[in-house]
Amino acid sequence: MSDRENGAWSRGRPLSKAWAARAMNRFLGSAETPEDAGEPGTPGTSVVDCAVYVGGERIAGDFSPDQAFDEVSRRDDAFVWLGLHEPSELEMADIAHTYGLHELAVEDAVKAEQRPKLEQFGEVHFLVLRTARYVPHQELTESSQVVETGQMMIFIADKFVITVRHGDASEMSPVRADLEKQRAALLQQGPWAVAYAVTDRVVDHYLVVAEQVEADLDLIEEGVFSRDRSAPIQQVYQLKRELVEFRRAVVPLQRPLSGIIASQGVVPKEIRRYFRDVQDHLTRTVEQVASYDDLLNSILQARLAQVTVDQNNDMRKIAAWAGIATVWTAAAGVYGMNFDYMPETTWRFGYPGLVAILSLITVVLYRAFRRNGWL
Repeated sequence: MSDRENGAWSRGRPLSKAWAARAMNRFLGSAETPEDAGEPGTPGTSVVDCAVYVGGERIAGDFSPDQAFDEVSRRDDAFVWLGLHEPSELEMADIAHTYGLHELAVEDAVKAEQRPKLEQFGEVHFLVLRTARYVPHQELTESSQVVETGQMMIFIADKFVITVRHGDASEMSPVRADLEKQRAALLQQGPWAVAYAVTDRVVDHYLVVAEQVEADLDLIEEGVFSRDRSAPIQQVYQLKRELVEFRRAVVPLQRPLSGIIASQGVVPKEIRRYFRDVQDHLTRTVEQVASYDDLLNSILQARLAQVTVDQNNDMRKIAAWAGIATVWTAAAGVYGMNFDYMPETTWRFGYPGLVAILSLITVVLYRAFRRNGWL
């Protein structure tokens, strides 16, 4: 067995060849081997970038995941950063076999339906994040998408870090460029430095999303309490739903970050300091989301109260006009009776007099209802 295979199979409970074959068969419906997966840069591959870093510097050359692992296995101060975007089950099975990833973590990385968490499988740590980005829109409607979420999975070991991204939020190319050009000293700390940089970018996007959601919230609040009340209750509810989606990404991340900061002997001390800064930003975002949720609840209750008040006002107007109409109805009912002797039925000015009296009563009632706010 080669050194690469020894290294891969020594980490906890590795992905078995039988499981890899089953995964490939399920995906392709055939008996293709892992070697059939595409190389980096070829159509259909999920590998965005595969780089080898030695002493914090990226060494020249294009590497496949297998070649990169072989390269770092021969060096003491080297590690691989493998970036994947929405990998297939086939590709993930091949990479899992090479790097010795646990099958449960691999399944999570392919399905991308996990809450933020931090797990350890042997010497490999598995960190799950939920990414978020703000979706621009002309106006907020009852069907507008405000927050789009995705997932980011990070496999971290001594010799490699593998980032698996699902969705379009939080692209990793700016993170890689910043680390290589501006923060090479941080890269010397190894794979956990990459994990910090990725987490920092994800959380920074949370802050941006929170600020832009606040702008939508201000517009909703202004519309609800304006004179024309231009914000319907459907818009308030839609923003609340989008905020719930954002909250599911932000709040559960607190526990994994606390676990990283509390870990000793695994995460370098210097990197833990950086993670504490990320935790501060996350705490700020969590507080913002909580305040937005409370404010939206208040706005929703206020809008419901406004709807109730408007309905009461309509009922009062209807009742006031019905009261005015009752005067005329009562007079018509009396004089519509078939009696021979009715007062003023033979009087020349009886009809004009009755109309005048009813009109006077109508004016008096109208002014009384108007003065009391019923009309």
